[in-house]
Amino acid sequence: MKKIISLLAMFVVIIGLVGCSMDEGSSKKTDSKAKDNGKLKVGLSMNTLNNPFFVAVKEGAEAQAKEDKVDLVITDAQNDPGKQLSDVENLLQQNIDVLIIDPTDSDAIAQAVKKANDAKIPVFTIDRNSNGGEVITHIGFDALKSGNIAGNFLKDALGGKGNIVEIQGILGTNVGQFRSKGFNEIIDATPGFKVVAKQAANFDRGEAMKVMEDILQANPKIDGVYAANDEMALGALAAIEAAGRLDEITLIGCDAIDPSLEAIKAGKMEATIAEPPFFLGKEAVLTALKISKKESVEKEVILDSTLVTKDNVTTVKTK
Repeated sequence: MKKIISLLAMFVVIIGLVGCSMDEGSSKKTDSKAKDNGKLKVGLSMNTLNNPFFVAVKEGAEAQAKEDKVDLVITDAQNDPGKQLSDVENLLQQNIDVLIIDPTDSDAIAQAVKKANDAKIPVFTIDRNSNGGEVITHIGFDALKSGNIAGNFLKDALGGKGNIVEIQGILGTNVGQFRSKGFNEIIDATPGFKVVAKQAANFDRGEAMKVMEDILQANPKIDGVYAANDEMALGALAAIEAAGRLDEITLIGCDAIDPSLEAIKAGKMEATIAEPPFFLGKEAVLTALKISKKESVEKEVILDSTLVTKDNVTTVKTK
């Protein structure tokens, strides 16, 4: 009887061990499911896809991912910091190897970056910085330089004299802050300029159109307008054109998206600043590949930005 009981006990133990082994194998299989195809898996958290600039960033990233056979998972925060945090949490649950974030808000995104840090997932930002957490690198454009370019363009175009309007972006982002700061460095140093209106339109075309409509009504004389991105410049343009004041106002935007380039060709808008978003997206995926291979990357990568006018608009490379 004792022998029978011992054999039964051994049998139960063996079954338990086999069961555990099967569970462990199943768990490992599930955990590595995303890696079975051998591809690098990259998460890209976009701040919005309701803006041509960021759509082009996405397209550039997708093009590079296709070329390098990278599994790219993209989310759209719809300009909502809370949704972007949730998006990042979901991406971190999907066995990604590298996380790229284009922040909705530089302060609010810090919590999402810290979550990636806690999960030991390499993370870096593009276009807009994070004001917290540890990022491997940041890829973007020199927003201060772009603001300077805009200010100097209006200075040259207007001979350093006139009434100026500034339409600002999202001031909770480093891009919005520094594009404004760079612009005002030049304006403040030009005695002949008078800023008659300065208002944020949050990088939104519709909002900028309404802002510009109010400014036009309140100011019978406006010589120059700087909008901190092309979406706002196009909104301002719609208001200016509707008011019949196209010929009296010099307008400059920033980003060099296709509609603004067409407006320059048509003589309706004088200038923009080329910060080609398509190449930003491509560079983001290339950097993710370097990080996955343990290659060194710069702490900050600044892409080139240049003035675009009627003189060079046909030669600007955006893709």
